[in-house]
Amino acid sequence: MKNLLAGIPRRERRALAILLGLALVGHLLRAVAKAPGVPPVAAQLFDPATDGDPLAHRDSIRQQARPLGGNERVDVERAGADELSRLPGIGPALAKRIVADRQSHGVFSSIDGLRRVRGLGPALLGRLAPHLSFGGMPAEAVVTSPSDPLDVNRASVADLVSLPGIGPAKARAIVAFRDSVGPFRQLEDLRRVPGISAALIKRLDGRLAVP
Repeated sequence: MKNLLAGIPRRERRALAILLGLALVGHLLRAVAKAPGVPPVAAQLFDPATDGDPLAHRDSIRQQARPLGGNERVDVERAGADELSRLPGIGPALAKRIVADRQSHGVFSSIDGLRRVRGLGPALLGRLAPHLSFGGMPAEAVVTSPSDPLDVNRASVADLVSLPGIGPAKARAIVAFRDSVGPFRQLEDLRRVPGISAALIKRLDGRLAVP
């Protein structure tokens, strides 16, 4: 073998060695594929049996990726994380947080209800309002009447979380305090609950009351 390669330049000998190695590997793969009981090797990037119609799959990805149209709205009471991610300023992490909050605490009902989600401040919610609906109703048409405040002594955690400035932790603290100490006699008694400030009580005036 050395005598046969003696007259061949070194670079060409190296290329010939590589070709021979590839040929040997190919021969071994064919031998394995023909062995009884061994399935042929196949690479499949898309499985129609589990992924459905490839064209529908492609169209779904395109639909989720495209930005919202001028008059298009997303129903935050029904939308999944992928659809919520199409909203301006809402990334995948925040979209998943919205869905998780809705599943844990119930519907949002209005823009104010969305405030309970960490990361949704007034500026972002103002930007989102033209693109949102709640149960099919445009966000601007959903108004929580200030003349019908929640009874702080009867409100559930889910009811309290829908109020501005009251997240899940504060809502649970209010209910726990009420259950252990007794009903509130006046709204100012909320100051005794850890995490409830005078400024927050003032903000809740008209939305929360002690009948």
